Amino acid sequence: MGDLLLVRHGETEWSVSGQHTSWTDLPLTQHGEEQAKSLAPLLAGRTFALALTSPLGRAVRTAELAGVYGAVADADLHEWDYGAYEGITTVEIHRTRPDWFLWNDGVPPGPDGHPGESPAEVGERADRVLSRVGPALADGDVILVAHAHFLRVLTARRLGLSPANGRLFQLATGTVSRLSTEHGHPVIAEWNATGTSAAVR
Repeated sequence: MGDLLLVRHGETEWSVSGQHTSWTDLPLTQHGEEQAKSLAPLLAGRTFALALTSPLGRAVRTAELAGVYGAVADADLHEWDYGAYEGITTVEIHRTRPDWFLWNDGVPPGPDGHPGESPAEVGERADRVLSRVGPALADGDVILVAHAHFLRVLTARRLGLSPANGRLFQLATGTVSRLSTEHGHPVIAEWNATGTSAAVR
């Protein structure tokens, strides 16, 4: 059984400001590009039975700069649809909804085509991805290049937890995390590894 490697894209202007970013396809900042390039040594020498990326440019660019070649865009790796909260920070939301918590409450509908998602709906997408990567993991490692909240939900589901338990897994920009198995059960083997970390095993 191979390992499942999770790469969060590099920094963008909105990841710095804390604005919720789903469909707004901001480019990487210069620092974000450097973060992505710094991941290449962590991934060097690995072969992947399957490489998937979110279709959004910030994830595709991160995959390219990190040396993940031939990754296939998968719409299910898109970030959580933040609906009406796209581009809004949590601090701003709390001015009118002081008790709001994404992991419990989801988001209100946004503009046409962006109805927002609940934790359960993001979990359904994560489950579809895990179903697709399962056969490939039997052949070797799989790598997914995507977004923080989505990858946190996917981690929770891989570990057999509810989607809302993704709140337990803080995920930084420009990092590699590794889900493995121990005695046949999924585990977190590494988390938030950066270009200055020891090589991902």
